[in-house]
Amino acid sequence: MFESVDDLLTGKALAFIGSGTMAEAMIQVLLKKELVSPAHICASGPREARAEELSRRYGVNGTTDNRGAAEAADVVVLSVKPQVLPIVLGELRGLIYPEGLVLSIVAGMRIDTIASGLQHEAVVRAMPNTPAQIGEGMTVWTASDGVDHVQRGQARAILRAMGHELYVEDEDMLDMATAVSGTGPTYIFLMMEALTDAAVHLGFSRRVAEELVTQTVVGSGNFARHSDRHLAEMRNMVTSPGGTSAEAIYQLEKGSLRTVLSKAVWAAYQKSKLLGKANQPPQDPNGLPTIDGEG
Repeated sequence: MFESVDDLLTGKALAFIGSGTMAEAMIQVLLKKELVSPAHICASGPREARAEELSRRYGVNGTTDNRGAAEAADVVVLSVKPQVLPIVLGELRGLIYPEGLVLSIVAGMRIDTIASGLQHEAVVRAMPNTPAQIGEGMTVWTASDGVDHVQRGQARAILRAMGHELYVEDEDMLDMATAVSGTGPTYIFLMMEALTDAAVHLGFSRRVAEELVTQTVVGSGNFARHSDRHLAEMRNMVTSPGGTSAEAIYQLEKGSLRTVLSKAVWAAYQKSKLLGKANQPPQDPNGLPTIDGEG
């Protein structure tokens, strides 16, 4: 018997198909929390220099051989760009270990597309975000019917290492999560940038302005996390009648901040759905992708 979900990764071989920023972040947190040993991690990508870099930095097996990496793995993590995935699916079709788990973090790509492309039924689809790189991420995920109890535990252990994880039954919520938490850091960084520029305009140095803004965002987020109050109630707590916050909010509402944010989230949601449709591989009459391993 396993004492925790973390134990479900003990001795398991993980292959990252796609060795970019998010793959490296996942490798880093898994090693930091000692869930997997470097010898059991393989990172595959198109560039030999990147493979050597990851091997040197983390002691993992860097390679450019997607097929070899996937064949030897208990858990295959798909971490390529959406437009590359159809080629990868054709390349790896039928190669996944029968009892293996496929974990996809490819934006917009649906489980049935991945499962049919690989001819493999155990697929987890997840949407992490940028703070996962420091173990403070928010990942929403779901699983196909072919994922058993142990494999769900393995997926949860991997995603929990990156921060918070939330399982949902409805896959459509993954596109929603992409628009809210997945793309969310973009909205926050843009607002932080604008607030920093405003502080510089007032007369602060950029270094001081960035410190003021960053700590304000971190502190506000932590305060909201540990409070049982509604967000509107917390906002009202710092909005005195006729005060500076009231004057600032008046201008924000006048500028339709809520409406603009809502439109941004909706646009991101529509784009996530479009990515899934645009990058589906063409299929033959039997419903199988027709893209071959050469792309």
